Amino acid sequence: MKPTGPIPPDYRWRDGELMIGGRTADAWIEAAGDTPLFIYDMAIIRDRIARFRAAFPGVSLHYAVKANPHPPLVRAIAPLIDGIDVASAGEARLALDAGVDARRISFAGPGKRDRELATAIEAGITLNLESAGEAERALAIGRGIGRTPRLALRINPDFELKGSGMKMGGGAKPFGVDADQAAAVISQVAGAGAEYRGLHIFAGSQALDPAALIEAQASALALAARLSEEAGVAPPHVNLGGGFGIPHFAQDAALDVAAVGAALATALAARPAILRDAEFTIELGRWLVGEAGVYLTRIVDRKTSHGETFLVVDGGLHHQLAASGNFGTVVRRNYPISLTKLPQSGNVEDVSVVGCLCTPIDRLGDHVGLPHAEPGDVVVLFLAGAYGASASPQAFLGHPAPHELTIDGTDIL
Repeated sequence: MKPTGPIPPDYRWRDGELMIGGRTADAWIEAAGDTPLFIYDMAIIRDRIARFRAAFPGVSLHYAVKANPHPPLVRAIAPLIDGIDVASAGEARLALDAGVDARRISFAGPGKRDRELATAIEAGITLNLESAGEAERALAIGRGIGRTPRLALRINPDFELKGSGMKMGGGAKPFGVDADQAAAVISQVAGAGAEYRGLHIFAGSQALDPAALIEAQASALALAARLSEEAGVAPPHVNLGGGFGIPHFAQDAALDVAAVGAALATALAARPAILRDAEFTIELGRWLVGEAGVYLTRIVDRKTSHGETFLVVDGGLHHQLAASGNFGTVVRRNYPISLTKLPQSGNVEDVSVVGCLCTPIDRLGDHVGLPHAEPGDVVVLFLAGAYGASASPQAFLGHPAPHELTIDGTDIL
């Protein structure tokens, strides 16, 4: 058997049944109507927000909506955080529909089309510019529609977040303005009559090493100060990115956010004068919502092939691409996985949990240890709150979309 990741400590079993919020998994499946089913628990998300506030007093918290854009979830999170970061006009509309003030929305991403720039400028959304060319287009569009654009620069930093799952800096990247070109673009934006909103510096994602995050945040502060001094313009706002990881695999340990927060507080207290009046933000997605989600999928067949046991479920990688090992991982490893009902016997068997798609990569659990299971039993995959349904190829082979519920206690939002 191969190891699996740790089940988040927020989940409990009562009389052998998994409890999600205030109900059993079976009760939620009945309420939703069927499996496969994603459930997102706002109680867990509120806990993560409270932990952030305790560790980072005075630092703003933004939600990166790409992690999970389920509309009821976004509506529930919006009043609890200070801003929302989007990566498309569609996500911007989602945030606005959730009641978020346009001035609390920032829009990043390469390849923004002119109509997307115009929509953002018209609404008063901050554009995180990815290039000097995008700056020129945004300024021209603002003049053309008679609106002052709110513009910040996304920086491609000259450092990377060590040990991160996805590196976003430290070399040639399609994202952001290279650090050695940024001062000129800052001067261009600030001198053209735009409302200059500052800097966005994002170096990587899914980091579990507090020392790496502390180093990256210190480097981001130093870079923000250097670029601002070169341009002679103080930034009103500095987004330090995020990158906070969650434990996915065996041997992973939870990030010590208190240590990261303490180090950042020390660094901010000693920040250069040009950053003295800036607002500082951390932008989080996975860390806020990843552990708050579960994916429930029912076993439809149990088969043996060449001595190996396969549990075939009604879900698969078309809903959970990341858990199948096909979303940014080089070596496939098992997410935390279980049955929703655990027998009194502690005996386990070596099984592979596979999806309903006609491809051998549709594997949600590779030689994992589970209690004996039969068709009709339900498998639960944890860490399903981020980069699940919306980050997976749902149209592949034409299977139905999964059900999704955002819950708060025993209520569906």
